[in-house]
Amino acid sequence: MAPVLEVSGLSTVFHTRRGLVRAVQDVSFSVNAGETLAIVGESGCGKTITALSLMRLIPQPPGEITAGSVKVDGVDLLQLDEASMRKMRGGKIAMIFQEPMTALNPLMTVGKQIAEMVMLHDGASKTVARARAVDMLHHVRIPEPARRAREYPHQMSGGMRQRAMIAMALACKPKVLVADEPTTALDVTIQAQILDLIGDLQREFGTAVVLITHDLGVVAETAQRVVVMYAGRKVEEAPVEALFANPLHPYPRGLLASIPRVGSARGLDVSPDERLLEISGMVPALNNLPPGCAFAPRCSQADAKCHALVPPFEQKQHDHFAACWQA
Repeated sequence: MAPVLEVSGLSTVFHTRRGLVRAVQDVSFSVNAGETLAIVGESGCGKTITALSLMRLIPQPPGEITAGSVKVDGVDLLQLDEASMRKMRGGKIAMIFQEPMTALNPLMTVGKQIAEMVMLHDGASKTVARARAVDMLHHVRIPEPARRAREYPHQMSGGMRQRAMIAMALACKPKVLVADEPTTALDVTIQAQILDLIGDLQREFGTAVVLITHDLGVVAETAQRVVVMYAGRKVEEAPVEALFANPLHPYPRGLLASIPRVGSARGLDVSPDERLLEISGMVPALNNLPPGCAFAPRCSQADAKCHALVPPFEQKQHDHFAACWQA
């Protein structure tokens, strides 16, 4: 089966007064219909810039996509003119943003915003589009959808706004859904509901999902494959079970080791005086990356080769790839 989304050699930079910021470097991955691929890493690793690059929403200037291709159903989005890209955006590929209040128009009712999307991409009449908007709000389990469609974003709770964002993103049944930290601003119970909702709609519409997150618990529950990013590069890619059972790169090993585990009488398998494991140091500035492996200054296993040469991203085990000299 051919992938619905194929990303190859994607690179995005920002031109700043402090120099060239290499936010995303040579990132490649693919996603099949109905599959969820998670992209994880610390803040500043390039996850959100990758998502915005897929949608061609990088502000230019100062940003610039310098290399690569992003193909949806074989069409390279990076080669389209702006008018053609607007038709693809929302129609073939859609995005759920981290904070719906910054993505929804505060001066328009939620129903009108969804209806405009349907009219733009499906050519529906105003009456049909408004009926579809109410139907989508019902799909995302918003109570009294006809009344809620007449409300403005500020009249809804955070969880309802996020549901409305999902309804808007899926109104035209896109082939690819990019979800950038869709549950970060929500409490735990609403997080679970939103993730279940995305999964249900994905199965109903057969949508390929790219899930951007820093929460490994969310990855374990929702994704089939995972890409780990660090300092703008991919450092590991594997099926979720393989990554959690046997991470090959020291960075995801450190991420997994830093998670509290249930098991003891206190609820965690650490003593009261014992600190959780942590990865020492900080993510390097993307305008001043160290030579060699970017993770080497924080890695206890790094040797002279790690500090001098960038490791290639290559297959280490069956369907398990990593960029590490020590893997």
